[in-house]
Amino acid sequence: MTSFLFRTLFRLLARLPLPTLHRLGTALGYLSYTFSKSYASRTQENLHDSRLVQDGHHFAALLKQTVAEAGKSITELAWIWTRPHAEVCAAVQQVQGWQHIESAQAAGKGLIILTPHWGSFEMIGAYVGQYFAITNLYRAPKRAWIETLMRNGRQRGQAKLASADVSGVRTLLKALKRGEAIGLLPDQVPSNGEGEWVEFFHRPAYTMTLSGRLAHNSGAAVVLAYAERLADGAGYHLHIQPLSLDFAQSVPLQINQALEQVIATAPAQYLWSYNRYKVPSGVTPPNELTTND
Repeated sequence: MTSFLFRTLFRLLARLPLPTLHRLGTALGYLSYTFSKSYASRTQENLHDSRLVQDGHHFAALLKQTVAEAGKSITELAWIWTRPHAEVCAAVQQVQGWQHIESAQAAGKGLIILTPHWGSFEMIGAYVGQYFAITNLYRAPKRAWIETLMRNGRQRGQAKLASADVSGVRTLLKALKRGEAIGLLPDQVPSNGEGEWVEFFHRPAYTMTLSGRLAHNSGAAVVLAYAERLADGAGYHLHIQPLSLDFAQSVPLQINQALEQVIATAPAQYLWSYNRYKVPSGVTPPNELTTND
């Protein structure tokens, strides 16, 4: 019964214009921040520890904007996942750096698209899938009905999904061998054995090694792609920039440093409520590693 109600609400929300959904998202963000102590605490702590803003007054203003943007990221899902694919892609008002995707496709060695939890990260797969084959790695949610909505919403055009497990990695490798694109969330916390502790905004964060391994083994080009959420529901601005990696150095650290530069351009659009610094099950905490060394 609960899942039916949520699915119905989801479809009703999808009928609303994007500006209205973003206004509702702002309200949802404030409500979540007010009534969830854990959510509020993590958002405030992660943003504060980033040191992107030192002044207390400016920090308060940035925190307010951050909470609003996080709410928008939830309500806009209904629109992105269920509105006609062409309509969703038409919400992209500008694309900067598209030539990097085209040149990688022409080279035929595949393309790795890294999309952080910044802005409307759902828009990247939707937009690229309009023109090229792309396989996006995803982690299945706990509730089956949400996964159904997610899969239907993300697998449109030429976009496909691969589960975050061994079989999914094989699927990604096959896509790269065909010269296709794959999509990864580089700041998603991996499972035990699939990451390493490197700095992310002055704190150790367990960071995936998969993107580096795939790039090194396949010779695929790597780009950062992120969708800036425009004010007043006006749509999105896609940014795509090439990322050169030195495989003799820590690739996860290089990626984190590149993400920091992106996030610093508009900190409020980063999902600071995400538990980026958690210790996955079975992983030795970074402070214990330091002690053992």
